[in-house]
Amino acid sequence: MVGLDSTALNIALPALERHLHASVCGLQWVVDSYNLVVASLMLLASSTGDRVGRRRTFRAGLLLFGLGSALCGLAPGTGSLIGFRVVQALGGAMLAPVSLSVITHTFTDRAERSRAIGAWSCAFGLGLALGPLAGGVLVAGGGWRSVFWINVPIVLALLLLTRRFLPESRSAATRRADLPGQALVIALLGTLTYAVIEAPHRGWGSAPISCCLAVAALALAGLICWERRRRDPLIELRFFRSAPFSGSVIVSLAGFAALGGFLFITTLYLQDVRGLSALPAGLWMLPMPVMTVVFAPIAGRLVARRGPRLPMVLAGAAIAVSGLLFAACHVESSVVLLLVAFGLFGAGIGLVDVPATGLAVDGMPRTQAGVASAITMVSCRVGVALGVAVIGAVLSAGLHGSPQAASTAGFLAASRAAWWVVTGCGVVVCGLGALVTGRWARQTARTAAERLATAVPQPQAPASAERPPTGGSADRRTPPPV
Repeated sequence: MVGLDSTALNIALPALERHLHASVCGLQWVVDSYNLVVASLMLLASSTGDRVGRRRTFRAGLLLFGLGSALCGLAPGTGSLIGFRVVQALGGAMLAPVSLSVITHTFTDRAERSRAIGAWSCAFGLGLALGPLAGGVLVAGGGWRSVFWINVPIVLALLLLTRRFLPESRSAATRRADLPGQALVIALLGTLTYAVIEAPHRGWGSAPISCCLAVAALALAGLICWERRRRDPLIELRFFRSAPFSGSVIVSLAGFAALGGFLFITTLYLQDVRGLSALPAGLWMLPMPVMTVVFAPIAGRLVARRGPRLPMVLAGAAIAVSGLLFAACHVESSVVLLLVAFGLFGAGIGLVDVPATGLAVDGMPRTQAGVASAITMVSCRVGVALGVAVIGAVLSAGLHGSPQAASTAGFLAASRAAWWVVTGCGVVVCGLGALVTGRWARQTARTAAERLATAVPQPQAPASAERPPTGGSADRRTPPPV
């Protein structure tokens, strides 16, 4: 449901633009309001599930996601739609990390757990792959609102299924909530994204943009100072002493920034410039998600046999070549080249996620591996949000108005600079893939892991022991603590 919602919405953006008379800036906020909230609250949601119960948190996330989806389908204007997307995102922030935590604590056998996580990853990838086609069918049959309404019956079915089959569990050892750190993260991401999206219209030197950039800088400085002093911080800064971990975070940011920008631009291009309706546009985009699903397991096998360097270098090269084809080779004039560019980009995204996540946890103490992988997951969401903000701002600055009002030549000329940004993201992925997988980088990871093992205090267990899973026919053994 979450994967399909991500790509199906992009297909619906031109229809939403027409019916709500939204600008490029408004479309950016429709996408980024969701991604920002999810990125900001994902770590807090994961620790909340460990404390108050994973089933309870997951069901609360479903309720909020379903309520937000229903409200989005009823939104009368762009402003209300953005607000309702925030409600939807409050639920979405709980679903991905808590669902993965449920799997790891329900399946205590390693082989069973691996198969379950594989099914979880496959389901998300399948949702991404079907999103463009499903979005085209939904928009063609019921308009852009149906992209949101389709979530409601799925949520109702999931609430019934989770009540019957999902076991409740809590962790005996939990991290205390870091509310000041959480507030600083929200201030940092929110003000930075606002400045990037609104700057093309207000001007970089205007008072609102200058104030937002100043607040973002102060929030970043305050976050670093606060997290260094805190006993169990929201973001463990000592992770960044490991070059592979820092590299994985930057690779995730760059790779998924390219993804967010790619989906944003190509959707507007196919429908506003080429004049395709939603369903044909979804079919045109299929090479990208299909290649993502095909190459994700290939990346896993390459990491197992050759390590993370080769798939990361190949991923960066594929993303860079795809962006270069759009930026410099005028692939719009050739159907074959256009589909090749879509497929190359999808292959790059499929190759990048597995090695980046592996780098994040490689060499980390076992007790910190979950937190390290969660930070990488957050980096992906932040990357999508910043990609839509930056690449959309570049496109908006070149258009000086609505994409529908621009001529074909005008849109293509404005999008060239945006595609160069995508190309640069691919170069960053490729370069860091080679840099942070060498002997020096591995040594920094070992040193950081040794310091973490001795310096990071373990979370304190509450007075009551972890409660065993209850409800349904699932395994009732007490799951191991996080």
